[in-house]
Amino acid sequence: MVGAIGVVFGDIGTSVLYTVKEVFGAGHVQFTPDNVYGVLSLIFWTLTIVVSIKYVVLVLRADNNGEGGLVAMLTLASSAVADRPRLRASMLLVGIFGTCLFYGDGVITPAITTLGAMEGLQVVSPVLGDYVIELTLVVLLALFLLQKKGTAGIGRFFGPIMLLWFLVIALLGVRQIVHHPQVLWAILPTHALKFALHSPGVTFIILGAVVLCVTGCEALYADMGHFGRRPIRLAWFFIAMPALVLNYFGQGALLLARGKEVVSNPFFHMAPSWATLALVVLATAAAVIASQALISGAFSVTKQVIQLGFLPHLKISHTSVRDLGQIYMPLVNWGLFALIVLAVAMFRSSNNLAAAYGIAVTTDMLITTVLTFFVVHYAWKVSLALSLVATGVFLTVDLLFWSSNLLKLLHGGWFPLAIAGAVFILMITWRDGRELLYHALQETALSLDDFLESLFIAPPARVEGTAVFMSADANIVPNALLHNLKHNKVLHEQNLFVSVHQHEVPWIGMGKRVQIEALGHDCWRVVLHYGFKNDPDVPKALNLLAGRGVNLDPMTTSYFLSRHIVAPSLTPGLAPWREKLFAYMHHSATAAAEYLNLPNNAVVELGSKIEI
Repeated sequence: MVGAIGVVFGDIGTSVLYTVKEVFGAGHVQFTPDNVYGVLSLIFWTLTIVVSIKYVVLVLRADNNGEGGLVAMLTLASSAVADRPRLRASMLLVGIFGTCLFYGDGVITPAITTLGAMEGLQVVSPVLGDYVIELTLVVLLALFLLQKKGTAGIGRFFGPIMLLWFLVIALLGVRQIVHHPQVLWAILPTHALKFALHSPGVTFIILGAVVLCVTGCEALYADMGHFGRRPIRLAWFFIAMPALVLNYFGQGALLLARGKEVVSNPFFHMAPSWATLALVVLATAAAVIASQALISGAFSVTKQVIQLGFLPHLKISHTSVRDLGQIYMPLVNWGLFALIVLAVAMFRSSNNLAAAYGIAVTTDMLITTVLTFFVVHYAWKVSLALSLVATGVFLTVDLLFWSSNLLKLLHGGWFPLAIAGAVFILMITWRDGRELLYHALQETALSLDDFLESLFIAPPARVEGTAVFMSADANIVPNALLHNLKHNKVLHEQNLFVSVHQHEVPWIGMGKRVQIEALGHDCWRVVLHYGFKNDPDVPKALNLLAGRGVNLDPMTTSYFLSRHIVAPSLTPGLAPWREKLFAYMHHSATAAAEYLNLPNNAVVELGSKIEI
């Protein structure tokens, strides 16, 4: 539970910094008791319906071999409709776009939470308030510099710090509620309904701000594989949700007492003046932890998307010898940081960023609900009527929040959508380009079985050692073999034709890792199976062949790779700019040898030019 508190609830736990401020700060809602009660009731029931019922009760049940997150949900839903190829293809596109939105969220969350924390300095002193942006960027730079060293050392402090954060925000809320205990009546849904019926237009507008109270709810599902379903549920119902509700109601009580005097930043005005600076420090620590969860999540999601074939291989460093999930990806790290700096420079305050935040969150929530329907109906075999009822209520709520946030499209909502759109273009271009490359290779491909049969009619000279020929397709002759025979005119004593098969499941154990078939003449076809959260390690996997008649000596084993130089052509295919983009991505991708963990001193790469 403590571990889950430190990682899972950082984002949603820091939403108290800006949600109420955004609702009342826009000036759409007057400071009357009925309006305050109505808004607090909307916040409470949003937390209850969206987080408690939708995510904690329903969505957490949709685990893919114990793993959660949009990628896991996508693979679960797509495999459930595998017999409907058109529906599956459409679903994959929608799910991948939802994954792309995660990168927009990964940019906005560190920016808005850290800015929201630093803006507490304006309450401490107007002089300090002038340096909010500079200090925000310094904190974020330190955080991103830290990624290379890993978070194992500081990770153990995340849980206790967030536990302290939830305790402090709960006490701050209680401190205000005791002066205005009537505010607790806002728990009744009648206040939300009364507010909505009395001011439907205003209610629709402020829903875009109210939804900020559930930012980070996707993390509950995404991190299920790290902590398990039960600890997350217990941490939410017994720690996170009570603390959040008390703080929101405390801010409401403060607004009833002091109104316009504190509306600029009700959260920090809840603390006594002598404790405000300490609260800023604690809020900054909580913001850093929330940001860390998003950054680590971006690394993890990118790795999973690469495994599924939607991005080229990128450089991955493991920052922990014990936890394989702790990785560092330089390109993703500094790409996120550059976009965060751009976001802070463009929007300059948490209020302005809030407009950009909601649309990414609500679109992701909408996509999760749609995918949940397919899991409930097709994977769990629940009746259509019951499936529609189970997800229809959440879909209606999500659509209301999403529609409200569309009003902010021109006021910042375009920013995360632009990021998601750019990443989506990269992913789809890579997928389509790989398909074109595959077909181009198939046109000139030779059957491995037929080729070996003809080769051994008049076999070439055999040399000692083992040759491992890596190939994307286990049934065709690798180009590296053809080049080796053409230029070196020899064949090794043992020859393994190895292909790596990525599956749409999180993990595949060592017992199902290797599939081997003897081809005769000391040649074998080997297929290695990996899930999208496994780290490919070809030498380690091939060691499993020791008991199956294949003994590899690392000193006499060579790995042959076919390296294709992609060249755009005028033949029908992708748009010319997409072909050039794919060629650049293919050229810039991390070498297959590094991705497959092949020993550097035993790799031979033989290249050829392929036009697409």
